[in-house]
Amino acid sequence: MEQDRPCAEEPNDPRELDCMYKEADRVYYLFARDCGLSTCAYWMLYDVERAGGTVEMRVLSDSWAYSKQTINSAIKAMEAKGLIELGFVEGSRRNKTVSLTEAGEAFADRYIRPAQQAERRAFCSLTPQERRALLDHARAYTNALVAEMNRIRATAAERNGEGEDA
Repeated sequence: MEQDRPCAEEPNDPRELDCMYKEADRVYYLFARDCGLSTCAYWMLYDVERAGGTVEMRVLSDSWAYSKQTINSAIKAMEAKGLIELGFVEGSRRNKTVSLTEAGEAFADRYIRPAQQAERRAFCSLTPQERRALLDHARAYTNALVAEMNRIRATAAERNGEGEDA
């Protein structure tokens, strides 16, 4: 079994990155709570607004790692608050759309769009070179993490398969 080796250069511990991600998640959790939404509902509204006010339900499901039940609960809660309405994709009786209502548009004006603008201001506070480096490095790290986690998953699946044959 391959031993974990520290990186050749400092820092050699990804925990600081994990802490930064958790801190960002907490910022969004608190903001969503202040808006009266769950984090999932916040991100669903964020995506609906970013899509121009209407988006297919499957796009929301595909965009996030939330379970279908969590997404459906968030959608129902937003529908109960009058922020969204459900419809059907043109020509379909199965595929649904999520659209902002008039109240949803007002909510987006009050909460979602200002948050998006704050993100943009924060990102643009970095120099163009810093922004490019951040994106490049985050993408490289994410790709490496996905590869490592897929390797672990494949190894676990092989072990589970071996255990069933025994």
